[in-house]
Amino acid sequence: MKQFDYRRAHDVDGALALLAADPDARFLGGGTNLVDLMKTGVERPARLVDLRELPLDRVERTPDGGLRVGATVTNSDLAAHPYVRRHYPALTQAVLAGASGQLRNMATVGGNLLQRTRCGYFTDVSRPCNKRAPGSGCPAVSGEHHNHAVLGASDHCVAVHPSDMGVALTAFDAVVSYETPDGPGRTPVTDFYLPVGDTPHRETTLPPGALITHITLPPAPAARSRYRKVRERASYAFAIGSVAAALTVEDGRVREARLSLGAVASRPWRARAAEAVLTGAPADGTTFAAAADAELAAARPLPRNGYKVPLMRNLVVSVLTELAEGDAR
Repeated sequence: MKQFDYRRAHDVDGALALLAADPDARFLGGGTNLVDLMKTGVERPARLVDLRELPLDRVERTPDGGLRVGATVTNSDLAAHPYVRRHYPALTQAVLAGASGQLRNMATVGGNLLQRTRCGYFTDVSRPCNKRAPGSGCPAVSGEHHNHAVLGASDHCVAVHPSDMGVALTAFDAVVSYETPDGPGRTPVTDFYLPVGDTPHRETTLPPGALITHITLPPAPAARSRYRKVRERASYAFAIGSVAAALTVEDGRVREARLSLGAVASRPWRARAAEAVLTGAPADGTTFAAAADAELAAARPLPRNGYKVPLMRNLVVSVLTELAEGDAR
């Protein structure tokens, strides 16, 4: 690991100033991803700016019935919050599906959204990777890619985003707020991650030197929501596919649907095509299958990850059926 300077910030302006003073500095939250990447040489910051003493560790209700979550709130505290558990159950389920209890106690909300892919080519500095070294190539396209993207990928990168939390936040139309030396900014989570294109090293719309301060969730669209994750082992592991969904059913028809897919693209994937099929249609298996097929029609699997297409189809239908049957009761 490269030797680095360590500073502790006590307010947002101080944190921004410390980062601006060194172009090779990085913000440090829980460190559960950054420190791992430092150990392997993927990240080589000259300075770490510790954010854990910033006053950004609260979960608060907004006047309209939504939620404001500070960027340094730990994953464990977010999952355990009574208002989150009652009104945004898919978010609690997503957080609890990620990592181990010890890691959730350290990991932060802001850091979770900014975590990097777990693609083996990205984390191995001896191998080429367009995300780590632009222009060097993407060996995963013809190499090991069984858990890589089937939606929205390109010849330049086929890695997937690993966040569980981000999938649920995308379904709930959360908004990311941040501060920069030039002032504050906001962007919906659905627009926060950039398409891969030919610049996979540019992952988010966050301006250089910006600090995420909080995430805002609008009022929950439905009391019933679910997050379900499929993984290769029962103990904690990254998803090979996941679904976050919220469904409102009235008189046997879908009044409103929110659907987001995980582990299928370089970012949490909002399933707009599926939502369009669902809205106003009968809340039954035929509709749910048609919605899944509409979204997955754009899938472009690689030779060894084609299993994800039927897996995601079945997962979408199962989660939506569970939600609809719950409404019927």
